[in-house]
Amino acid sequence: MRAPTPEDAPALYEAYRDPGVMRFWSSPPHGSVAETIDYVTPHAGDQWRQWVIIERATARAIGTLAAGERRRGVMEIGYLLSAAATGQGYAAEAVSALIDLLFAEGARRVFADTDPDNARSIALLMGLGFQREGLLRAEWETHIGVRDSVIWGLLRDEWRVER
Repeated sequence: MRAPTPEDAPALYEAYRDPGVMRFWSSPPHGSVAETIDYVTPHAGDQWRQWVIIERATARAIGTLAAGERRRGVMEIGYLLSAAATGQGYAAEAVSALIDLLFAEGARRVFADTDPDNARSIALLMGLGFQREGLLRAEWETHIGVRDSVIWGLLRDEWRVER
């Protein structure tokens, strides 16, 4: 993982324009590379930090990671992976690296907000040791309608060092 650059936008656009990948995202698929550039470029006052997930063999951007501090020591994470890169362990490796970083920086809790129908994301979080903490009914109004949110949390003391 590394900081995104404008040169990553064409590869990332492949993921951000894909309706299947964006189904459970909070915004609809992107309509242009320019929209993706704007989306992954840090903005003044933005409380989210972003990284690009890179495939080692090709150095190609295959997804994104983000983290935002919600309260002191409490970090929310988000992640997106291109359809072509799913099922190969990239998401687990990238999200694990992000969690390592956040806990090393002093976070005491990391959480993720998922759509209850997003089975892949839920499986990833459960595989990393996250616990289901709650259901927020009708939490999001998105491009696919009003959706519930499931909150998944992980405490620093629960994160295994051997990962």
